[in-house]
Amino acid sequence: MTPRSTTAETLTRRAAVALVTIVMGGVACAQATTSSASATATAPSGAAMPMGSGPGYHDPRSPFKPLQEVEGVVSWKLLSSVTVKADKSKVIPTFPSGVLALNQRTVKVQGFMMPLEPGDKQSHFLLSSVPTSCSFCVPAGPEGLVEVRSRTPVRYTLDVVTVEGQLAVLNDDPYGMFYRVTDAVRATR
Repeated sequence: MTPRSTTAETLTRRAAVALVTIVMGGVACAQATTSSASATATAPSGAAMPMGSGPGYHDPRSPFKPLQEVEGVVSWKLLSSVTVKADKSKVIPTFPSGVLALNQRTVKVQGFMMPLEPGDKQSHFLLSSVPTSCSFCVPAGPEGLVEVRSRTPVRYTLDVVTVEGQLAVLNDDPYGMFYRVTDAVRATR
């Protein structure tokens, strides 16, 4: 193994750990969109946690405007219409037919970028349906996040980012994600 491949493996491992931390943190820090009758799961620590948190909560005090529906861009309302149920220690998503129809299709998705790598250019990042308002919490549950793997690095920005790529609808992702866009490129809205 060369030093370069060891470094690449280490960075990939760190990104995977960051992704798990973000998703699990988002579930544990869910921002008040679940009802008291919602299902719960058990965190590795043994504490109960709400299952999913919907598309997220856009704080009205945020300096960022909420995302607007854009023709030709997949709607967060559609992506967040997934339902979940608890099965022992994991969350099982049930996707509506409109979401399943997008599986393995080339789509455009817009959102607020959450970097998973160091540096100002990102090849692996999350798009969120709402901007982050707390540096210690994820703004949405897995139904409000899309993991993105881009063909070429995308410059980090606080503004809305739109990407185009192949959407995978994930039933049993080990990191708890529901959606992933691969082979993505920056797109115009």
